[in-house]
Amino acid sequence: MNDSLWGYQPSSGHTVGTDLSGYSVEATDGSVGKVDKHSDETGSAYLLVDTGTWIFGKDVLLPAGTVSRIDGENRTVYVDLTKEQVKDAPEFDRHRQTEDPGYHAQVSAYYMAFRIM
Repeated sequence: MNDSLWGYQPSSGHTVGTDLSGYSVEATDGSVGKVDKHSDETGSAYLLVDTGTWIFGKDVLLPAGTVSRIDGENRTVYVDLTKEQVKDAPEFDRHRQTEDPGYHAQVSAYYMAFRIM
């Protein structure tokens, strides 16, 4: 697993301990929803995004490494993904823990396909 995927990019402007709940999430081509929950845990940081009615209320887990920038003044998180990439992401299963190694691996595999190595 690539730990950089599960950590905020230094250029994102994220400060550990900042509550991102309720922030809007913007993909490279438009809005994708709001942050429902987030984690700052080292090596496992993520945003749980409620896409709302945009794609019928699907919840998706976005690894913190997908965050390009955080605008605290406007309460907006920008991610390096398109709306289509978010739409096609594995749906978050609230019955599986985010710490579940199998689920973590599935999510990692999906997002690693979009990262330039």
